[in-house]
Amino acid sequence: MKDSRRLPSISILLASILLMTQGLAAAATKPIDRDKTLPLLERAADWQLAHLEPVDTLKVMREETRSPRSWQQAAFYIGLTALAERSKSERFKEAILSQGRNQRWRLGDRTYHADDQAIGQSYLWASAHGAGQEALVPTRRRLEAIMAAPPTNDLDARGGAQCWDRWCWCDALFMAPPLWVELSRVTKDPRYAEFAHKEWKATQAYLYDREQHLFYRDSRFFDRRDSKGRKLFWSRGNGWVFAGVARVLTALPKDDPTRPAYETLFKEMAAKILTLQKPDGYWPTSLLAPENAPPESSGTGFFVYGLAWGIDIGLLDRATYEPAALRGWQALEKAVDADGRLGWVQQVSDRPEQVEQSDTQFYGVGALLLAGSALLDLYK
Repeated sequence: MKDSRRLPSISILLASILLMTQGLAAAATKPIDRDKTLPLLERAADWQLAHLEPVDTLKVMREETRSPRSWQQAAFYIGLTALAERSKSERFKEAILSQGRNQRWRLGDRTYHADDQAIGQSYLWASAHGAGQEALVPTRRRLEAIMAAPPTNDLDARGGAQCWDRWCWCDALFMAPPLWVELSRVTKDPRYAEFAHKEWKATQAYLYDREQHLFYRDSRFFDRRDSKGRKLFWSRGNGWVFAGVARVLTALPKDDPTRPAYETLFKEMAAKILTLQKPDGYWPTSLLAPENAPPESSGTGFFVYGLAWGIDIGLLDRATYEPAALRGWQALEKAVDADGRLGWVQQVSDRPEQVEQSDTQFYGVGALLLAGSALLDLYK
């Protein structure tokens, strides 16, 4: 016969273990310190603004990286708009306005390429924060030209096909659609958003893996597998998409009939992303291959941004997703040096690759600024 006198001690022990576990979890996912977060974002932005010419650690010294209208720099300026809205300093707003004026509010040179439309997102912000309607003129002219002669090529990137005039790679869903949808909101002209919804739907149908709830970077990766037979889903590529969905939803009216489809995609991706985070807070560069994966701050930054934003607007359950967002942010904090330089940013690529602590890039800082700004909103 069991000794019932032992039961209270067992109960006490189990309760103690539970409390200890909860305490450790709470300590690991404590809310951000606002007094440290905003200065960290400002320090990172200041460092990048002081290094607009590529530095030695930008290993891929492509000419486009040097261009103030490139997608690399555009992602930084998009993040800078988020910081400018939350900082008490006017210097970030002035940097955005100065960049646009210096470029005469022009997009990139390629008419159809989504990468050359990304900088327009910062121009739309500038238009509403001091630049006026002048800042919208070249963007509207470009988008009107595209709608007048829309590209008709297919989305297949294999076999030497040139699909890039359409959104045939997943990164494009961050670069272009938020611009088109936001321009509809600003101008009250539905045609821009209608074009974006049509093209997004085509891209999603083509590149989205409905079983894994992740995006292939482009069709060249449909059949590629790693050494263990796993599909290749690139962290930053999916980060571009996840952040792009959040930015499109931000621009869409609450009663827009296209909104449910975007919300469904966002929730599906969030649920999958949640399962792929490493114990150190980062997401692996190849999302299904966590072993021996280095820290990587650009994909992680976009994931933290999306998760924090989704929690804040009520799309994601806070109890479920908040710990992951906070672990990711703690990892990102560690990647920022004392001088504000962000490290562990995978260089320009289209697939999972190696990363070093010394690696940095404009778009990594943009992701950091979006993530930190979303967390500041979450913990107002």
